[in-house]
Amino acid sequence: MSGPIDAEARNFRNALGAFATGVTIVTTRDGQGRDVGLTASSFNSVSLNPPMVLWSLAKDAASLPAFMQSTHFAVHILAVDQEDLSLRFSARGAQKFAGLALERGLAEVPLLPQCSACFQCRTTFRYEGGDHMIFVGTVERFEHTGRAPLVFHGGGYALAVRKPVAEPTGEPEPDSSFSQDFLIYLLARAHFQLFLLLRRDLARYGLSEDQWFVLSILAASRERAVAELDAMLWSTGKRATYELLASLTAAGFAELQGGYDPQARVTLTDKGRGAVIELVAAAKAAEEHAERSLGSAETHMLKRSLRAIIRETDPGAPTLLAPLHPE
Repeated sequence: MSGPIDAEARNFRNALGAFATGVTIVTTRDGQGRDVGLTASSFNSVSLNPPMVLWSLAKDAASLPAFMQSTHFAVHILAVDQEDLSLRFSARGAQKFAGLALERGLAEVPLLPQCSACFQCRTTFRYEGGDHMIFVGTVERFEHTGRAPLVFHGGGYALAVRKPVAEPTGEPEPDSSFSQDFLIYLLARAHFQLFLLLRRDLARYGLSEDQWFVLSILAASRERAVAELDAMLWSTGKRATYELLASLTAAGFAELQGGYDPQARVTLTDKGRGAVIELVAAAKAAEEHAERSLGSAETHMLKRSLRAIIRETDPGAPTLLAPLHPE
């Protein structure tokens, strides 16, 4: 009989997995003053007045004695970029708190930073519920940062994204040809409009988009070989031509050391670094302006989707370097 029962248990677990939940880390201190914490998805609200919440812990969990003895616990609702933290606290025997910038809450319970929300609770009731213990806490302090939450659904992590509102009236419907609903068109238009916000700042330095790409690459390491620059620019549809590098050298933003060949080094000058610092700030401002209508989860998902498209359509490294000598 164990086979069918086991199969039913798996089906029951899969059915429960259809319910999307937030991901929490619950922390406390044990009787010896040691920090204890674990990842839990069983968190729920009980009452608004008085404010009360609950969560459950398996009876065979190593941390159960600590929570049974403690007078307080803290529930942290993880933000969308805290998946690594969730994995750390779900592992057995790990140094879960090592290296974390902790704060101390009620009863010296450890508090994790940068979460979507945190509830500091006094343990009010403990109930047995099958193979779990259910902890009910009265919320004595709480914090809500507004950061988008991490979600767990169907056995894996997910993103919570608000359902978009209906398109404004008067918007033209996409047609069946090269239209407003065509991915290539949308990507090209987004790129063009994003760069409109940056081009004013580039113009003050007399820089083109191609020149800006070279300087931004050099800013990360100060110096690159011509072949490296060419390979990195290739992924944006550009090439490290002699004319491009010579124009940056003439303007004092970069220096080409030696002749123009694949192994020659291109170095960012102090003037170039100063320009890059200001332009990176301008680029970040343009990005934040573009993200005004997006939440952090939507932004995270957009960038993740774009990286997936890049991986899927990657043409590979260029087969030939740009011409080694000027015409």
